[in-house]
Amino acid sequence: MAKAITDLSKLCVHTITTKPWSLAEALEHYASAGVAGVTVWRNHVEPIGAAEAAKRLADSGLAVVSLCRGGFFPAETKAQREANIADNLEVIDIAAAIGAPLVVLVPGAVPGMPLEAGRAQIAAGIEAVLPHAEATGIKLAIEPLHPMYADDRSAVITLKQANDMAAAIGHPNLGVTVDVYHVWWDPDLEREIRRCGPRLLSYHICDWRTPTRGLVTDRGLMGEGCIALRQIRGWLEEAGFDGYHEVEIFSDAYWSGDQAAFLGQIVEAYRRHA
Repeated sequence: MAKAITDLSKLCVHTITTKPWSLAEALEHYASAGVAGVTVWRNHVEPIGAAEAAKRLADSGLAVVSLCRGGFFPAETKAQREANIADNLEVIDIAAAIGAPLVVLVPGAVPGMPLEAGRAQIAAGIEAVLPHAEATGIKLAIEPLHPMYADDRSAVITLKQANDMAAAIGHPNLGVTVDVYHVWWDPDLEREIRRCGPRLLSYHICDWRTPTRGLVTDRGLMGEGCIALRQIRGWLEEAGFDGYHEVEIFSDAYWSGDQAAFLGQIVEAYRRHA
């Protein structure tokens, strides 16, 4: 099992984790707390525009780790699929504008659509936007989601499916994201992490609360749940991953509280449990 972390040089926080803060507030507080990197969510860029966001990010001194999120490719009509592709092209442009080297893709799903058909549309959508990603120097990461989201958020529900898709497409700008919230339960997780190799582009952490109070917005702080965080981190490090540990917590409970206090809890929980 991996040893405890003694510094914050790999700690990244997603702006959605402290959702009530503006981008400017998040950057100021993250830097003051010693956080090393930031993953920016589109909802924090849109109010001020990509140019202003890029300036604030550059001034913050934080490493821009990635932009969330693209994806959501499947649709029932050709027109909507084309609109989804156009939206992803825009996401890639935003990433390039703010200096984010990676766009994380939540694959998408359509209720009632067979999962195999959804995965075919996801692969086709990714292939459609990869030339633009390559031209702008942006990498894309397929993020498999927990099976409870298979109806409307992701037809890709295991790391194996994400690895299979990335391998079949076979583009150097395409890889995968490991988010512990979605894959911690998978009996094949260690093997699939080792299989990733250079395709392993990002790593998201939080915890699974028991009992969970909601399917989307009740993630736990590291150490509050049942995920074997150090073990999974050890597998990633053994597989050669040396990237940031990105704290991504959707939580109505934490969003309703003092965000500065919550950030302090994040830093302490990262040191103790991640």
